Amino acid sequence: MSYRLSILDKSPVGEGETAVMALARTLRLAQLAEEWGYHRFWIAEHHNTPQLASPSPELVIAWILGQTQRIRVGSGGVMLQHYSPYKVAENFNLLASLAPGRVDLGVGKAPGGLPLSTQALQLGLHQDEKGSFADQLSQLNGWLALNGTESGETVFPTPIPPRPPEGFVLGASVQSAQLAAQSDWNFIFAAHLNGDRALLRDVLSFWQTHSTRPTIVAVQVIVADSNDTAAQLAENVQIWGVELENGQRVTVASEEQALAFAAQAGSPPRKIARREQALLHGTAHDVLAKLNALHTQFGINEFIIDTPVAEGHARLTSLRLLAQAHNAVEVI
Repeated sequence: MSYRLSILDKSPVGEGETAVMALARTLRLAQLAEEWGYHRFWIAEHHNTPQLASPSPELVIAWILGQTQRIRVGSGGVMLQHYSPYKVAENFNLLASLAPGRVDLGVGKAPGGLPLSTQALQLGLHQDEKGSFADQLSQLNGWLALNGTESGETVFPTPIPPRPPEGFVLGASVQSAQLAAQSDWNFIFAAHLNGDRALLRDVLSFWQTHSTRPTIVAVQVIVADSNDTAAQLAENVQIWGVELENGQRVTVASEEQALAFAAQAGSPPRKIARREQALLHGTAHDVLAKLNALHTQFGINEFIIDTPVAEGHARLTSLRLLAQAHNAVEVI
């Protein structure tokens, strides 16, 4: 067994908590993750979601970089449709200048919220000028490739860092993997949002044929001291897929959110369905066995761990137990 473990954190706000408490726990978790041997610590982007305190990953990344020493820190991911690629390049060049060699830039094409928050984020922008997600990624890649010495260039995403941030495309389709390969970026298969094993096989097969970069998969994981406790924590975790008549497709956390998305978008839903999960739960021994099986079957080099538990103690316990089990096997 030889694969890395990393963390995707959404700064969940537990019952009776405030965003201040949730963000303090995110920092503490990042510091503990460094101690426990996790490779990366990523911050998600969600808008107008009271249960999640992470609308601006760049701000939290800077905060964490200043209070850790070794662990890589990044976005999982920036929702590129809302922003100027130039501004994203500026933000992450600045972060990479603050902590050279430790910054990851993950980008995704999902909205990170319901239509009303998307409208607020994009107010005054000319979306028709931005082009497709592929166009925006190409622009971002071009800005990040500049080193400040090019002749004839009048605009640079300053400051130019000694090492640029490492780029990752987040997705769950062959098209996303193809885009990442063509851009020479890393690719993360979002199995934490789509647990279809056949899709996972097809996408990773394409990726491994068309890129020499590592195979990285995000999965939902809940570890507890007993299988019963883990099962109880996993019971309420849901993932729903929404497909609208206007062609929009998104992933949300409940049927209620799915209906709200359709209502705010002003388009009738063509399909709303609960998705198959890739949620792995159980004791550390059991979950590690499941990760080992995925690693062996699909050649996965790194797992990004999303623990969908808001309660602080259970969340920290889950990630600690998994790291301890993984480290024990690595030592052997």
